Amino acid sequence: MDSATLIIVAIIGIAVGFAIAKFMEKGKASKILANAKREADTIIKNAKVEGENIKKDKIFQAKEKFLELKAEHEKVIVSKDKKINEAVKRTRDKESQVSSELAKNKKLNDQLSAKIKEVAHKESIFEKKQAELDKLHRNQVQQLEVISGLSAEEAKGQLLESLKETAKTDAMAYIQTTLEEAKLTAQQEAKKIVINTIQRIGTEEAVENCVSVFNLESDDVKGRIIGREGRNIRALEAATGVEIIVDDTPEAIILSCFDSVRREVARLSLHKLVTDGRIHPARIEEIVKKTEKQIEQEIVEVGKRAVIDLGIHGLHPELVKAVGRMKYRSSYGQNLLQHSREVAKLCGVMAAELGLNPKLAKRAGLLHDIGKVPNTEAEVETPHAILGMQWAEKYGEKPDVCNAIGAHHDEIEMNTLISPIVQVCDAISGARPGARRQVLDSYIQRLKDLEDIAFGFGGVQKAYAIQAGRELRVIVESEKVSDDKAAQLSFEISQKIQTDMTYPGQVKVTVIRETRSVNVAK
Repeated sequence: MDSATLIIVAIIGIAVGFAIAKFMEKGKASKILANAKREADTIIKNAKVEGENIKKDKIFQAKEKFLELKAEHEKVIVSKDKKINEAVKRTRDKESQVSSELAKNKKLNDQLSAKIKEVAHKESIFEKKQAELDKLHRNQVQQLEVISGLSAEEAKGQLLESLKETAKTDAMAYIQTTLEEAKLTAQQEAKKIVINTIQRIGTEEAVENCVSVFNLESDDVKGRIIGREGRNIRALEAATGVEIIVDDTPEAIILSCFDSVRREVARLSLHKLVTDGRIHPARIEEIVKKTEKQIEQEIVEVGKRAVIDLGIHGLHPELVKAVGRMKYRSSYGQNLLQHSREVAKLCGVMAAELGLNPKLAKRAGLLHDIGKVPNTEAEVETPHAILGMQWAEKYGEKPDVCNAIGAHHDEIEMNTLISPIVQVCDAISGARPGARRQVLDSYIQRLKDLEDIAFGFGGVQKAYAIQAGRELRVIVESEKVSDDKAAQLSFEISQKIQTDMTYPGQVKVTVIRETRSVNVAK
């Protein structure tokens, strides 16, 4: 309670005292009035004391607040001074650095000026010597013309003619010698080329055709597949003959085997085991045996469907089974069954156009690659065309069909009209863009790389990779590239492609130089 309130209370008390005094006796009124005055004086005194105390407290708090603000202000001033000093130091360092750089640049400029003067002096000397050489050359040409009695152009023409005749003679002799050497070493060189080709593309195809990925719902299943001390994975590898690779690949394991049938057996067995949840060696062997029987039945069903779809009748069950096994075999990245069906359809159409038996042609086309799915290891050493012919003869196929199978790679001589049809249709199916050796992305990238190599040479206006990358057509600017330069450019591009790229077959480089004269009749 502050002093003003106390004073008001005191005044009210006095007024009450006077009011009471009117209703009481005169003696009591005076006594009460005296008491009220004393109480009022006491209250006023207390109020003054309390007011002084409050005033002192407020003054003390104001001083403390002032001191706090003063301390904070001093801290801010000190930090700003520190920052200013650091900025001044950095500025001085930069000034010293710039001064040193300016000194270096001045030194370099002086050296450069000296070099420029030296080069200019040497250039003037070179020009003088060149002029002297030109003058000397002209004098020698004139002396030679006087001595020979021919002009320079006439002498050049006679020299070119003699050189042409000599070059023709030497070239013919060289060609004859080369042909004779080629005949002697053709077989050996052909084998080398085949081996080099296998080295260039074998790794890529082996990786694509020997690995399958088995996806998992979670990585926890990997531990159950491995089993205690690896007994489950060892039992699975022993039962299927497939290498199972469990690595850090998330939610996936890799099945590696050259035999796609065994890979498929392993994949289906793993799927059944993971779905069932019971994974132990005895269960693994049971599931693998059931899966092998299932795959055998599926192979027969696939073969029957392929034969029925193509309208082929009376095929021996073993040949039907061989056709079914083609589903799990690939040739240069192309599925063998799909390739054989495609060849059979092409053979039927072509035979019908030529007036031959289309059903017999389809039969030969479907069976032409059955030698690529041998039953035993001993049969692997026999060429697949000969092996397929032997199977066809064994299971009662007609001689025309057997000859077409054996001759589609020129292993034996063709003696029927169906044989060249099967050979041509096999080449058509395997040679179309993207069918073999590479997936679509790498095929497109190879075409782009061909065009980019052409654009890397001067004067090239446009470049087109055509015929599935077997030909590169380059259009050059006639103002920048002459006819002689066009021939040289074609050779250089072909050499660049040969050294920088990996490709099947050969690439033909055609350089086109076109000149146009356009006028308008009005």
